[in-house]
Amino acid sequence: MTKLMIYGATGYTGRMAAEHAKTAGTPLVLAGRNEATLFKLASELGVDYRVFSLDEPAEVDKGLAGITVLLNCAGPFMRTAKPLMTAAIRNGVHYLDTAAELDSYRLAEVLDDQAKAAGTMLMPGGGGSVAMLGSLAGHAAARAAKPFGIRVALHVAGGLSRGSAISAMENVTTETLARVDGQLVAIPATGIRKFDFGKGVVDCFPVTLPDLITIARATGVADIETFVHVTGDGFPQGDLSALPDGPSEAERLANRYQAAVEITDTDGRITRSVLETVNGYTFTAMAAAEAGRRVLAGEARPGFQTPAALFGNGFAQTIADTMIIDI
Repeated sequence: MTKLMIYGATGYTGRMAAEHAKTAGTPLVLAGRNEATLFKLASELGVDYRVFSLDEPAEVDKGLAGITVLLNCAGPFMRTAKPLMTAAIRNGVHYLDTAAELDSYRLAEVLDDQAKAAGTMLMPGGGGSVAMLGSLAGHAAARAAKPFGIRVALHVAGGLSRGSAISAMENVTTETLARVDGQLVAIPATGIRKFDFGKGVVDCFPVTLPDLITIARATGVADIETFVHVTGDGFPQGDLSALPDGPSEAERLANRYQAAVEITDTDGRITRSVLETVNGYTFTAMAAAEAGRRVLAGEARPGFQTPAALFGNGFAQTIADTMIIDI
């Protein structure tokens, strides 16, 4: 039987993704480094588990034996994406992850030809903002006659998980990037723009999101800018390793996410749409589990793929009570 493996299954997002995959009836194997925590979760879910580190390629290859699809939930992805992507290619396993780090997507670009030759798919961002914003941008771009530029903003609400905070700190960069004429270039970080997520305009500041790569691949639009508006406690201070795993269920329920997009046509016309969804952590786990289920069922193409390009612009709307509204 073909199976989905979730590596990093005992982490905050990995555990939720595993629970959703089990509920969906997806044949499942949990994996990671810590046998005690894996045994406990595997026993709770009634599934198999495997213990292996990413230090030795031969050990990773052994761990992937008999696996069809790998979902990597083990961040920071700057440490896990390369050994798992390259192992996936060696072993003919389709690779997905939940990365919000640009380097994972740049790596998928570099490995694109190798993956195609091996008949293997690489889909970093099977859940998270990439699935969310990709669906929104693709939906709005399809409404425009000749889309020329895309500005997309994400409203992040509520607290961060320990893993997200550590990953964000380790990936801090002094450069803010945008896509201009098809190339990623540095732009001033002071270019605040106003977006309306449905309750009036708010200030959003430019950030470097992996959607600069994925939206370009899915839509072919050459000019893309990404922004974020944050409400909540802001970035946690002090010892990040002492943070709780992540927001509680009550905190997630109280903090829904929104996104907004503006598509500029070649004649200057602007098309706008907004997205409303559950909390980002809930969305990420559900979308990643659903993407894994669909890839396991045969929805895959070799090489670097994005959720919106592979599953269609309506993918995000299949997750929980996500909706897109044209304005």
